[in-house]
Amino acid sequence: MTAYLDHAATTPLRPEAREAWIAASALVGNASSIHGGGQASRRLLEESRERLAAVIACDPIEVVFTSGGTEAINQALKGLWWSRTDRDAAIVLPGGEHHATLDVVDWLERAERAAVRPVALDDVGRIPLDGFTAALTGAAFATALVANNETGTINDAAALAAASASAGVPLHLDAVSAFGHVPVSFRSWRGDAPPGAGLVALSASAHKIGGPIGVGALVAARSIRVTPLVHGGAQQRSLRAGTQDVAGAAAFAVAAELAAAELETEATRLSGLRDQLVRGILSTIPDSELLGDPSDRLPGNAHVLFAGAAGETLLFLLDRAGIAVSTGSACQAGVPEPSHVVLALGRSDAEAREVLRFTLGRTTTSADVEAALAALPAAVERARAAR
Repeated sequence: MTAYLDHAATTPLRPEAREAWIAASALVGNASSIHGGGQASRRLLEESRERLAAVIACDPIEVVFTSGGTEAINQALKGLWWSRTDRDAAIVLPGGEHHATLDVVDWLERAERAAVRPVALDDVGRIPLDGFTAALTGAAFATALVANNETGTINDAAALAAASASAGVPLHLDAVSAFGHVPVSFRSWRGDAPPGAGLVALSASAHKIGGPIGVGALVAARSIRVTPLVHGGAQQRSLRAGTQDVAGAAAFAVAAELAAAELETEATRLSGLRDQLVRGILSTIPDSELLGDPSDRLPGNAHVLFAGAAGETLLFLLDRAGIAVSTGSACQAGVPEPSHVVLALGRSDAEAREVLRFTLGRTTTSADVEAALAALPAAVERARAAR
């Protein structure tokens, strides 16, 4: 492969995280056991929880380790719904959310007869504060992306949390795409919200920041009242039962600390490479368009519409040229359907099938960008001719 430009789907495992995982894997003992081996595992687990909490800016007891971002989102949304006090209250759901959220809410709507209040996005994919605030009245809970995983547009998480707190509505923030790439602070976004209102839950994932696949975290406020998704033990405040993944937690904590330490410098570097890529695309490929906010977006994200060229065809042609990109969320990869995010921007069904997402990361170089720019014109020409 010449250039890997799909870091939003997953990013390479950091060597330091790998070493932490291997070292922790050598420990013998269930972290819930009371013998010496078990307590050694427990100490490493709790140290890892403390280190991750310091990066996210929350209390260690609020960190619940999960199998990934999808489980964290499922626990937050289903748990909030099952724990609601107003049985007729609705779920506030902005457009363009990740399928981990959309599919959960769809299930709640079908299986639990939940009412859903949609909030339309603006034309760059941002959640309008006024529309979001208007939908909160009497809601069971609200959910929102910190940054859109396709367009890269960054939402005003602090304002959304403040609006939810004022309305007395619990809020879950999906920070899977944002954590490690832009500042995330559970404590400051939560502010002085009353118990059970405002920001009460936040989801994150290790493999988006150089940690291992299969590890995530749900940050659950001390005041949160949530029904567990998984029963079978009293681990992690009884919010998630089961033997805990000590090695995964240790590797996640290391990756999070490293991502936080280099966040500013990497944001500057990746923004420069992203802008290099976007300038090259727009100057050499007619009828191409950057979607999402042109500046207030994730540093490594470029979401581009290539009019008249099917995204699936472009992906295949670029892959043949050694360039790895995506048509959108990796969870939907391989399914030839229009991007629901692009549709949420008010674009047509045809346009929603003509997009590519380029995402840069820690290992991306200027040579990778140049390789993509060299391969794109011919790929777009062939894709357009195939229509």
